[in-house]
Amino acid sequence: MNNSRFSISLHILTLLAKSGGELLSSDYMAGSININPVLVRKELIGLRNLGLVTSKEGKNGGYGLNKSLSDIRLSDIYLGTRETSLLMKSKNKPNPYCAVGKQINMHLENLNDEAEKAILARLGKITLSKFVQKFN
Repeated sequence: MNNSRFSISLHILTLLAKSGGELLSSDYMAGSININPVLVRKELIGLRNLGLVTSKEGKNGGYGLNKSLSDIRLSDIYLGTRETSLLMKSKNKPNPYCAVGKQINMHLENLNDEAEKAILARLGKITLSKFVQKFN
């Protein structure tokens, strides 16, 4: 994956899963991930929009899971956090008169589609419940 949103979001959801139902603050989660709490809050907004987390404001507020661990698949998290294609296109425009240049982006897109299908198939088999079992 070409960005850190998936790993940050999975870290957040794992923390929430391990919290035993206790609401967690973005500051606490940021401390575990070792990033700025603003970045955690940004991801929490996205996770809330996906229906994966819920929030409570106030002194005893924080964030918790909105779905059962067995109802959250890693593919849901990946799709919800994906910003760009897995395999990036060339930033420059290839020469349309070159035998390779005129076809490279099409073949890269096909390769990207195949890679994403494989990733989604694998992540679709893993629930958050199964992933969380890796942690003591």
